[in-house]
This record gives sequence, structure tokens and C-alpha cells, in this order.
Amino acid sequence: MEGNSKIIILTAPSGAGKTTIKTKLLKEIPELLSFSVSATTRKIRAGEKDGVDYVFLNEDEFKDKIEHNEFVEWEMVYPGLYYGTTVDEMKRIWRDGKTPLLDVDVKGAINVKKQFGENVLTIFIEPPSIEVLKERLTKRGTDSDEHIQTRINKATEEIGYKNNFDTIILNDDLKKATEDTISAVLNFISKG
Repeated sequence: MEGNSKIIILTAPSGAGKTTIKTKLLKEIPELLSFSVSATTRKIRAGEKDGVDYVFLNEDEFKDKIEHNEFVEWEMVYPGLYYGTTVDEMKRIWRDGKTPLLDVDVKGAINVKKQFGENVLTIFIEPPSIEVLKERLTKRGTDSDEHIQTRINKATEEIGYKNNFDTIILNDDLKKATEDTISAVLNFISKG
């Protein structure tokens, strides 16, 4: 870790509004934050760019990085589907004089917090309810009913971890949730 380097982590169940809040956060305070691009073994989707949305690796490349301790955190989310934050990506952002903004799952957030302690602010974006979450995922129209149910089951499990986070932000009003997130980040970064 370099100097007085801080880390911001946003976590939320799928459909809770994390990506929207993350985008607004980066737009509001770009001089302070830089998005940490995760590595993944999932296939690239239409419109995504390697190195911008994710660093796309095959499973062997990912496992090689695990073996060489090149991740701050990593997780096999589903069999054969890995996500992780590389040490190099964190160092790049700190060298630029900014704070990395990580978008990781619950377990990844808890692991990074264990490693870096007080230098990490963990924020959990909570959906108003599981019913609202299911409605949002259904409206997206990108997943089958079965996949939506898998996401709902995972969301229920993730919500059970929310009390392990420094800040819990209820997203029942996107504007307020975004303002609360920006405020929490600014307060954390401004602390010595």
C-alpha cells in the first residue's frame, strides 16, 4: 500500500442501483476518485471495452494471477466465473493521486476491509425490499426468470451481510441515495 492510500468500496445486490450511483459518484468528484477496473473471466458483452469496463482474462490467465498474488481480492462468483481487483490497478490509481472506487461483491468488500482496515470505506447500497429488487430485475428484461430467482437468492444472502459495512445507504430514492453516498465518500476522503 502506498502512503496514506484510501479505498472506497460500493457493494449492493444486483438491481439495487449501485451502477447508477457509481456513475454519478465518478461524474461528481472525478478529481478525487478513479474507478478500479476489475478483471473477470466472463465473456465480453456488446458495447464493452477490454480494459475500460473489465480486464477480460481466460480462466488460466486468471488462475496464474491468483498463484502469483496479483489480486487484492478475487472471488469465484459462479463455477468458472471469476472476478478480482489487481494490485497493479490499485497502485496505478494511487500513483495518479486519486482514491480507487471498487465495485465488488460482499465477500470481496469484507476481504479488502480486513486487509486495509481504516483506510477503507465500505458502502452497502440496500434495495427498499426484495420485492422491489425483483421488479427492477424483471423490468431490465436481460435475465430469464430462473436467472432472476438466482439473483434474488444471492441478494437475500448479501443483505444478511449489510451490518459488516461502514455505511448502509437505502436506495428508495435514487437522488437521495446518490447524495448520501457522495457525502459519505467526501467525509471519508477529507479525514486525515
